[in-house]
Amino acid sequence: MLKIRSMTLVNAPIERCFQLSLSIDLLALAAREKAIGGVTRGLIGPGQTVTWSGPFGRKHQSQMEEWRPYLYFREVSLSGPFRNYSHDHHFAPMNDGTRIRDEINCVASWGPLGYIAERLYLRRSIARYLKHRNELIKSIAESEQWHQYLDGQPAIDMQIYRTVGATASLRHREYAG
Repeated sequence: MLKIRSMTLVNAPIERCFQLSLSIDLLALAAREKAIGGVTRGLIGPGQTVTWSGPFGRKHQSQMEEWRPYLYFREVSLSGPFRNYSHDHHFAPMNDGTRIRDEINCVASWGPLGYIAERLYLRRSIARYLKHRNELIKSIAESEQWHQYLDGQPAIDMQIYRTVGATASLRHREYAG
């Protein structure tokens, strides 16, 4: 199993960084892939899926599995080149912005060949993608470009506020009970 970790400091509010990390349009730009199924534009939300088409017609589908705005979300692979794949996105407010911490855990398909591919190619390839993706998020979050990805996304905002409200209500009931 591969474990790949990354940390990026962004001089922008945590809400902006969290939502940019959910932007299908921004992720497509970073991955050089096209969203062809599920959520194909805008922001992806809890429980939703996206199907990507990459080079050579390679396809994979992922789902937003866990969701704690604006601190954390997890995406998992439902189909594609990995036997198992999960990407945990952690966000923490800092005095001068936001810390984005990523952890990817994956196991390649293809048995022993997958193990060799993990060691020789996949680790570097995934780490390079993660670095590129986070540099892109940082660049956009710290400029005025973020408006291009986040303005006009009220549906996801409502999901975030409902989720936050439900979590707060559950906590209140636990303490009151």
